[in-house]
Amino acid sequence: MRPHPRIVGFLGRALSHEFLAVQQYLVQSRLCALWGWKDWAESFAQESREELTHAGLLSDQLLRYGIAPSAGTLRPSRPGRDLREMLEQDREIEWSAVELYAEAQLACERLRDESSAALFAMLLEDERGHLTHLDELLVGLGG
Repeated sequence: MRPHPRIVGFLGRALSHEFLAVQQYLVQSRLCALWGWKDWAESFAQESREELTHAGLLSDQLLRYGIAPSAGTLRPSRPGRDLREMLEQDREIEWSAVELYAEAQLACERLRDESSAALFAMLLEDERGHLTHLDELLVGLGG
């Protein structure tokens, strides 16, 4: 089955987004390690691994369609100058993922691509979970 070009576009945008998140969390992990915040360094490293798993799932879907995955050009990471700013930057990334995946899921459903719709639904649920977790962390920091 050859996918609709709009679905290919969503898959490409999603892949770029996931690699941006991998980059962001990895840089934050390394910064926290440099600052001696071992627990935060591991937490950000775990987030990076989760986002890399998402990138793998998106790559698999593109490959099933016979399309070579390409993430395009990533914008520079914005790690933040302190923990609050890091979490706020991450919240922006996760929020944009939620918006993108909700739109992509709906488009896939309308175009009757059940496998891509299911993938975006799963990613959407994961990203909403990340967003909720970030909100809880920010509240825990007093804001």
